[in-house]
Amino acid sequence: MKNVAIVAGGDSSEYDVSLKSAEGLYGFIDKERYKLYIVTLRNSEWKVNMPDGAAVDVDKNDFSFAVNGQKIKFDYAYITIHGRPGEDGRLQGYFDMLGVPYSSCGVLAGALTSNKYMNNQFLKSLGFHVADSIRLTEGQEIDTGSIINKLGLPVFVKPNEGGSSLGTTKVKEASQLEPAIEKAFAEGHEVIVERFIDGTEITCGCYETKTEQVVFPITEVLTDNDFFDYDAKYNGQERLITPARISKELTENVQRQTLEIYDIIGARGIIRIDYIIPHDQNPVLLDINTTPGMTATSFIPQQIRAAGLDIKDVMTEIIENG
Repeated sequence: MKNVAIVAGGDSSEYDVSLKSAEGLYGFIDKERYKLYIVTLRNSEWKVNMPDGAAVDVDKNDFSFAVNGQKIKFDYAYITIHGRPGEDGRLQGYFDMLGVPYSSCGVLAGALTSNKYMNNQFLKSLGFHVADSIRLTEGQEIDTGSIINKLGLPVFVKPNEGGSSLGTTKVKEASQLEPAIEKAFAEGHEVIVERFIDGTEITCGCYETKTEQVVFPITEVLTDNDFFDYDAKYNGQERLITPARISKELTENVQRQTLEIYDIIGARGIIRIDYIIPHDQNPVLLDINTTPGMTATSFIPQQIRAAGLDIKDVMTEIIENG
């Protein structure tokens, strides 16, 4: 029986969200096939959470741990860290050096997609539609008037790396821009200011194995909040409609584009891509999630159910493909 580490936690503000995803995965993965352990990372502290509540140190030299003098090595890592270091390629590089297979994108794809600005500029160069944006770096002199002249209002201000809408603000008035930028800088060293696009927000998940491509039904995201913020995502202040109420032609277009981007960036495992559908019906890419949330109410489990698939079988496919 393979020892599978569900690797959670991380060094970003999404630590608690990641732990919830780990609990979800622990319920989804086949325990008759795999011996599961939840491993939490926080800076230099790596711990295996044992069934009796004890926390055992991970030996980072070979990604193992010891119980009663017996050494146990992990055969596989299912990464469910949202943000650093599990979504930006750093942890993947560690596993690559040790030869431990894992569930998600590799180093290059992780580093690219975790940087919203660079990722969108790369995909824009290949003909994909993205929102106009400006990247700000820490210590840079910021001219809010120039930003508004270029992008107009409203705009979204968000950390350039990170997710769960932490540090994100929808700015409607010029006086709100500077405080919003400061809020976003509290989450990281770079900030992206993005033009607001009015439309229908959707998200589409997919994965590939050595033998097949699987793209899930699309989810439409509705919220009474100003935008799909942290409360909407995790405190029930949203409505998710799967499949989305869009045309068959548009659905197929988004699904095809999602699989195309998957291959372009060299993705692995399950990813989820968020889009906005403006009035001209040309999908605009918002964000790529290479370690999407995996709680019972997250997008991906809902899309798997809507596709008529068994999530336990999907998890087995992901692990065995590794």
